[in-house]
Amino acid sequence: MKSTADVVIVGGGVIGASILFNLGRMGVTDTLLLEKDVLGSGSTGRSQAICRMHYSNPVTATMAWESLGIFTNFNEVVGGEAGFVETGYLVIVNQEDSAGLASNVAMQYSLGIDTMRVTALDLQDIAPMVSVNETEFMAWEPQSGYADPYMVTTSYVTRAREFGAEIVLRNPATEIEVSGGRVIAVVTAEGRVETPVAVVAAGPWSKLVLAQMGVDVPLVPVRHQVASLTRPVDKLPLHPTVGDIAQSFSFRPDGSSMTMMGFGDDEEVDLETYNQGVDMDVMADALGRLSRRIPAMEDAYFRGGWSGLFTTTPDWHPILDAVPGIEGLYCAVGFSGHGFKLSPMIGVTMAELIVEGAGKTVDISPLRFSRFEEGDLLGSSYRYRVLA
Repeated sequence: MKSTADVVIVGGGVIGASILFNLGRMGVTDTLLLEKDVLGSGSTGRSQAICRMHYSNPVTATMAWESLGIFTNFNEVVGGEAGFVETGYLVIVNQEDSAGLASNVAMQYSLGIDTMRVTALDLQDIAPMVSVNETEFMAWEPQSGYADPYMVTTSYVTRAREFGAEIVLRNPATEIEVSGGRVIAVVTAEGRVETPVAVVAAGPWSKLVLAQMGVDVPLVPVRHQVASLTRPVDKLPLHPTVGDIAQSFSFRPDGSSMTMMGFGDDEEVDLETYNQGVDMDVMADALGRLSRRIPAMEDAYFRGGWSGLFTTTPDWHPILDAVPGIEGLYCAVGFSGHGFKLSPMIGVTMAELIVEGAGKTVDISPLRFSRFEEGDLLGSSYRYRVLA
C-alpha cells in the first residue's frame, strides 16, 4: 500500500468506486480506496438496484435522470458492464397521495424526464398484469429498470485502476488524522497514508468514522428486507418494476424467471448484530400484497432473502459536501435507499466538488451538510419515505 496519496476514499461500495473513477477521469490519479471487507460488501451488495427517476425534489430527480443516461451507456461512458435491464417503472399511490404524484410528474417533466401520468385503461397496454382500483393513481417511466450493483462497482474500480488508483481491501481505516483544522493522513491496519483529502463514503459505518474527528452527523441505519421469488413464467413471463406506495413496498423482475421484492418497516438496528435474514411472517404479508397487485403472483414461491441497511438522514436524502470546519474532509453519506440509482452522478458531482470546489454538472448545494442545523430539509410528497 502506498504511503502518500492526493485523495484517500474510505469505503468500497458503489459510491466510493464512482467517486474514485470520476476523480481519475478529471486527472486526479494518485488516489487510494480503502475497504474494510470486499468491494460492495455493505449496502451496495444488498441493494434492489432499481433505477428510477420518481422523486419529489429537482436535485435528486435530475441526478437520477443523468445517472440513468450513464447506466444505459455504461460501456461507452465508463467502460465495462452495468447489467442494466429496461423494464419500465410504475408508481402507484392512493387518493391521499394523488396530488403529490401529479406535482412530482409535472416537476420531472419540466426537467426533461421521460415520465407521464397514466390511467387504468393505459395499463391494459403498458402492464396488463398489474391490477389497480378506482382510488389509485399512477405514473409511468418507460426507460427505467434495474442494474447489477456488483458489475457497476467492479467496472468503476477496474477503470480507476487503469487511471492509476490503488484499491486495498480488508484494510479498514482506523483513523483520519486532523491537525490544525485540516486532514493530514488516514491510518489503517496496514499503515499510515499521508493525504490532504479524505472522503468518507463508508455507508452505515460513516457515522462512526466521522465521530472519531468529533463530527456529529445525523445518520440512522434502518433494516430493509428483500425476498427473491420464483414467479410462474407460464402465466407471468414479465412485469415492470413497481414502486407501490399505496401498499408500501416495491418489486422488480430479476432475470427471466425471478422477482425481487423489497419490504418491511423502517426498523432501527445495530450495525453488527442486526438480523440479516428475513422475517417470514412479514414476507408472507408482503407476498399477499404483491398477489393483490399482480394476481398471477399467487403461484409464486419464496426462494430466499436477505436484509440490508438504509443509512437514513432526517429528511431521507444524502449529504454530499465538504465537512465544515475540517479542510480536506468530504462526505458522501446518508443515502437512505437512494444510493445506487444516484451513484453515477454522485461520483461526477463529488469529484467536481473536490477538484473544482462545487458540483457543476448538478447543483448539489440542497444536499449540503449544514441544512439540518439551518432547518432547510428536503421534503417528500409521500409518507413512504424511501420514495422521497
